[in-house]
Amino acid sequence: MQKIAIIVAGGAGVRMGSATPKQFLLLHGKPVLQYSLQAFLDAYDDLKIILVIPEAHFDKGNQIIEDLQAAHRVTMVNGGETRFHSVKNGLAQISLQNWLIANTAVNKSEESAETQNAVVFVHDGVRCLISKELIRRCYEQTIEKGSAIPAVTATDSIRIMENGIPKVANRDNIRIIQTPQTFLSNLLLEAFAQTYNPLFTDEATVVEAANHPIFLTEGEYNNIKITRPADLLLAESIISGSQQ
Repeated sequence: MQKIAIIVAGGAGVRMGSATPKQFLLLHGKPVLQYSLQAFLDAYDDLKIILVIPEAHFDKGNQIIEDLQAAHRVTMVNGGETRFHSVKNGLAQISLQNWLIANTAVNKSEESAETQNAVVFVHDGVRCLISKELIRRCYEQTIEKGSAIPAVTATDSIRIMENGIPKVANRDNIRIIQTPQTFLSNLLLEAFAQTYNPLFTDEATVVEAANHPIFLTEGEYNNIKITRPADLLLAESIISGSQQ
């Protein structure tokens, strides 16, 4: 089945306190974004990537793609006003005729609708420590269930504010959601045909709003999102440890 990763890298790096967007900050000498792209390229030889970044940074994106020698596998598109709109811009590149049927010898009179589907990963470009194993786990579960949303159990004490009063929550019931949020393309394309709602915080909420269930899969604690300077230091430490 066709595999497509939409990697969203539209952050401005405000919380990082840097003039350089966080996806382009250097991590062990390479841009953060490069690690994310490399992981997906390595996970499957037949996987294609749609890289969604602000048009003002296309030069930086092209340089990363060139360094990875991946121009034949990566398409770059402009980001949108919100994450929803950025992902929608990426999905606009997924045409059943151009991406799926053209890449599969399909006899429309004989092949089932399944052959015209694809597995679509949507990943935060700054989750640069994602493993090939997690990518493959998401793919396999999506084939089976239609979706795979990586999540890890909360390890900190959790309190939920109710009318200004902090109330203890059972952390065993709390899941911290990660990416790549992975779906069959028919579900995702249908869901993103909806009108934007500010309550859409990720792709799972969009799919649920289209009345489709979502299914969690085990995430990875190292699959951190680079948001603040401390995150970059942690990522450097994890990479250094893995190289020993």
